[in-house]
Amino acid sequence: MERETRSSSGRRMVDSDELGLLLLLLLENGEQRHGYDLIKEIKNRSGGNYAPSSGIVYPSLALLMKQDLLTSAAHDDQRRAYLITEQGQKHLAERRDEAQGVLARIEALRFRGADVSAGPVGRAMQSLKTALGQRLAGEPVRELQLDVAEIIDEAVRKIERL
Repeated sequence: MERETRSSSGRRMVDSDELGLLLLLLLENGEQRHGYDLIKEIKNRSGGNYAPSSGIVYPSLALLMKQDLLTSAAHDDQRRAYLITEQGQKHLAERRDEAQGVLARIEALRFRGADVSAGPVGRAMQSLKTALGQRLAGEPVRELQLDVAEIIDEAVRKIERL
């Protein structure tokens, strides 16, 4: 398995709190999953550019269980499968924007190593799409829509001046 990816500042891609939110997000559909399956899912979503180590995933899963946000069951092969609890669903709902932001950061890693001319632009466009989706979810107030449109229009003007 690949080493954990760190940012250019040396910071981990996700801290333990963010990893917990990401794990809850990946379990929110109610399907039981093994820790290794969750690691594989994160690796797949990053395009193979990030795979958290089992040394941080399993302690995070244990902490989430201690907080009653997850429960677990052993399958026939005695591997532990994890399932989000009702309390875990509520916790995730309260911090959904943050959890979605972590997932967007992980998914943006898919563009790492891509064609230099399109990679960073593609990553930035994906990040913008995610941020817009999160911020404008539901029925945003008109003032928010106008503020967001002005920010995007300013970005367009700056790009045109390049």
